[in-house]
Amino acid sequence: MSEGSLHIDRRPVSQVFAGLLDDELEVLAQADRFARAELYPLAQRMDDEEWWPADVFARIGANGYFGITAPEALGGTGLDLFTSGLVLQAFARWNHALALAWVAHENLCLHNILRNASDEQKARFVPGLTSGNLVGALGLTEPGAGSDALGSMRTTARREGDHYVLDGSKIFITNGPVADVLLVYAKTDRERGSQGISAFLVEKDMPGFGVAQKLMKMGFRGSQTGELVFNECRVPAANLVGEENGGVKVVMSGLDLERAMIAPLCLGIAERALDLSIEYARTRQQFGKPIASFQMIQDKIASMYVQVEAMRVFTYQTLRAVNALEGGEAGRGEIHKLTAASVMFAANGMHAVLDEALQVHGGTGYIWESEINRLYRTIKLLEIGAGTTEVRKIIISGELLRG
Repeated sequence: MSEGSLHIDRRPVSQVFAGLLDDELEVLAQADRFARAELYPLAQRMDDEEWWPADVFARIGANGYFGITAPEALGGTGLDLFTSGLVLQAFARWNHALALAWVAHENLCLHNILRNASDEQKARFVPGLTSGNLVGALGLTEPGAGSDALGSMRTTARREGDHYVLDGSKIFITNGPVADVLLVYAKTDRERGSQGISAFLVEKDMPGFGVAQKLMKMGFRGSQTGELVFNECRVPAANLVGEENGGVKVVMSGLDLERAMIAPLCLGIAERALDLSIEYARTRQQFGKPIASFQMIQDKIASMYVQVEAMRVFTYQTLRAVNALEGGEAGRGEIHKLTAASVMFAANGMHAVLDEALQVHGGTGYIWESEINRLYRTIKLLEIGAGTTEVRKIIISGELLRG
């Protein structure tokens, strides 16, 4: 065998295992440094007060962390969804509340606009969203329509001349109370059910739009969540995204991408919980020695590590698969099943990691102000949002059993 016939990968084993290229590893490292320096100092106050740092999106945008998938001509960086997932993972390690606000803006709103809006609409909205001068949100869930968001949708839109008039409400809307631009779904043909839904770009100063209430949450506190109302809200027909009654395609493909992007949020939180637990186990003294010396604690640390690394591979491989999609392929088939499985595995894994982490911390972890407690309170949202665990199982089994 000649000397040049055998290629040996000289990258660190952990990098080879994760499957990250050198430039991807650098993106993750840079985003981690930014989040630790700029976002982590805000986390405690956000949790204590449900406080929103009004200037933070502009800072994030100024550092190039919005518009990851947007073309450079519109102020973005022209990269891919996988890179976007790495940024989210890093942000989630240091300020999960802002990470949630980030993904609602970047993926649910901005990336959906990039995939579905007209060139004129992109030129109008994308530069402001990539700079962080505009805050984006997605308006889908309603008070009477959670898991059955499409079939039970009651918000309506009727055409009147050059406008659509929206009536109804949306609830549990991340970024809703602070959003400037919202991608909102409404029924334009009630007789057609879920096939009669359209998508609109609603701006906060449009007549008839309002924030009914800001909601106080158990976890992800500081990430603004609210109930929105549309009372004869007049939206220009030019703000219709895609075709009238064509919104279901936008919704379904967007949900698959959302599920793929929730998984790195879970991963970043679990990574931070593991790091905190290792640090605590090394420094916490009981019976005259660090608790890290006890086999029971070692068992927990080892189990947490295995879970995190399994989450990493599943998360990254699903994001790679989503990257390979053509524009309209999401919302059905193999990727529909895979993204549901990815977020289910990541959310369940994060739950397992945080449960062990809180046990390692003992009484300290049960105190509201501790960081591990703040992380622990994230568990349920990621088992509910983007389709509950139960809905994820229905999607997976439905695709597997389809004849």
